[in-house]
Amino acid sequence: MNVQKPSRGLLALALGYQLQCIAMGKMSASTRDVLRSSETARGRSASIPTGARLMRSWNGQTYIVETGEDGTIHWNNSEWRSLSEVARAITGTRWSGPAFFGLRVKRQAAA
Repeated sequence: MNVQKPSRGLLALALGYQLQCIAMGKMSASTRDVLRSSETARGRSASIPTGARLMRSWNGQTYIVETGEDGTIHWNNSEWRSLSEVARAITGTRWSGPAFFGLRVKRQAAA
């Protein structure tokens, strides 16, 4: 079994957290629950509002996707089931649609 050692940066974060716990006390259980359930902390995609227009440049061409009032996705004079299908059609490879169109929120560093 090949086990990787934690990086120096991760060890520094862990040490800093422990020092903070000693000085100020640990987080309450309710605060931990809120952080665990927070969608933005987990890197989930933001919801797409109806009537939104998403633009993405890819290989020198600009693509515009629109969402209908009923939540449908429209691109290239067709209706699509998901942003991921559109991203796949544009790039020819499997992409997360929300990530491709910049809707995915980046994860924050763990404390």
